[in-house]
Amino acid sequence: MKKTSSIVITCAKGLMPYLRAEVRSLGLQVIGETSSGVTTQGTLDDTMMLNLRIRTGHRVLFLLREFEAQNGDDLYREMLGVGWEDYIPDGGSITVQSSVDNDSVRDSRYPNLKCKDAIVDRMRSKYGSRPDSGPGRGGAVIFLYWKNLYCAVYLDTSGDPLSKRGYRTMPWKAPMQETLAAGVIQAAGWDYRKNFINPMCGSGTLAIEAALIATRCAPGSLRNNYAFRHLKGFDEAAWERMQEEAAGERQERVPGRIIASDKDARAVGAAMKNAAAAGMAGLIEFAVCDYSYTTVPEGGGVVIVNPEYGERMGTEKDLHALYKGIGDFFKKKCKGYTGYIFTGNSQLAKAVGLRAQKRTVFFNGPIECRLLQYDLYEGSRKERNREHNGEKR
Repeated sequence: MKKTSSIVITCAKGLMPYLRAEVRSLGLQVIGETSSGVTTQGTLDDTMMLNLRIRTGHRVLFLLREFEAQNGDDLYREMLGVGWEDYIPDGGSITVQSSVDNDSVRDSRYPNLKCKDAIVDRMRSKYGSRPDSGPGRGGAVIFLYWKNLYCAVYLDTSGDPLSKRGYRTMPWKAPMQETLAAGVIQAAGWDYRKNFINPMCGSGTLAIEAALIATRCAPGSLRNNYAFRHLKGFDEAAWERMQEEAAGERQERVPGRIIASDKDARAVGAAMKNAAAAGMAGLIEFAVCDYSYTTVPEGGGVVIVNPEYGERMGTEKDLHALYKGIGDFFKKKCKGYTGYIFTGNSQLAKAVGLRAQKRTVFFNGPIECRLLQYDLYEGSRKERNREHNGEKR
């Protein structure tokens, strides 16, 4: 598993800057970037490390070959030339996924079938038997990118997307994806020595991701089912060492308080079960209450609210008062904190009644959203500026 190649880590739109920073922090060089991912260079062992430690990435793809193909026959011929026997064990199984934009393709299943046929024929010629294949991700996963004439074929070393950490056993209404939640927390610049307050917590994803960050818990350690485990030459000992090293870095306590609340007891019950599955139950203070009664202790930190915004739940008319109330909550109870609202409705955001110092674009599925930042000063801003400049009252 020591061959070096390009590694593409994909992500949702809006998360690339945070993914790029993560890759660099892991000691890897970023050699390319797009709105939906970053490219680095490394070995299959590096893909294991990335799967284990990346918080904002979606999949980790290891490049096997680049070529040009006008049609399915070209695709089959090029795929037949890949040394699949070096990556797929005898008796293994394969799944082919693809992203295709080519005029010769009328049926999206066609390129997957041509790839599978080439792999099966190559493996049969080498082993005398063919690998199993199907839509599931229980074995080796191959990903084809085909746009116009350009083709790139990868090993998808993740299998299931990295957003599926494994802890969300109890989903709730319109949950935020784990990778998006991690990106939102990184964008907020939360200092985990201070407090993290999450009213309207729903299934608890934001609070749980905050706890994972604060304890330096590798997000990939919560599951053990990855496609790289089904590749020929998978180094079990190296994987165990990576897990042990990550476990040794984990902190048992967090300096600040992580508080999550929701007025629906069923949501809080789901969040508590999810936190327990993540091993974070003892680090998050849960409460059943309206957002306006959420405990906001002294010491500062961030308050992040992810209210409904009329796309999947509620209506704008019903939600206008909610957004105004959040603004009042920020002004009355959250002084000394930085407040954030994550929303996909810019009109509703106007009802908050506060001026946003910063607007960061994210995408919740196809919905363009904003993370709105509000600096909630102790006292008036005029008084704060006067003190900062050393003026006497």
